[in-house]
Amino acid sequence: MAGNRKQGQVRIIGGDWRGRKLPVADRPGLRPTSDRIRETVFNWLQHRVVGARVLDAFAGSGALAFEALSRGARHADLIEADRDVAATLNRYIKLLDATARVLNSDSYVHLQQAATATYDLVFLDPPFADVDLSVLLLALAEHGWLAPEAVVYIEQPRDRELLLPAGWEAWREKRAGGVQFGLFMNVVEGVT
Repeated sequence: MAGNRKQGQVRIIGGDWRGRKLPVADRPGLRPTSDRIRETVFNWLQHRVVGARVLDAFAGSGALAFEALSRGARHADLIEADRDVAATLNRYIKLLDATARVLNSDSYVHLQQAATATYDLVFLDPPFADVDLSVLLLALAEHGWLAPEAVVYIEQPRDRELLLPAGWEAWREKRAGGVQFGLFMNVVEGVT
């Protein structure tokens, strides 16, 4: 029964909103990044978040974007295909008075268009269905979405092979439980 789905919470673990809890609906494919993984990722990113423009391409709960904003990111755009989830994210933006906007769109379609902004930090954490992240990495680079020295976070099932496009390499990688995650850069674009 869809009406009786259990609602969880996501907790912001650092920054100005540390300890704030946001409800998360139990929706198919909606799987917020765990506190442990977020803490690791934001420790890696600690010198890159402040002042960054952030794109959360599969926003879902918004945990990654709101964590970045809490830690000093300048602005976040959250792409979310589900209309109801997008509306919930807009409510959180108002509640937190966050400098962010929600784009109710499909990430694959959206990122194939010419960029309307560039981002210093991009989160690619799609539902764990069959997703070809290499297509998204190419779209980010080819359509001008990435600022110089941009970093892309990827999270996917541990047993799935990540095929990076030519010119991309891992900066940091780790596995936790059934998940593999890491930060990647397009070295062809001059990222160091």
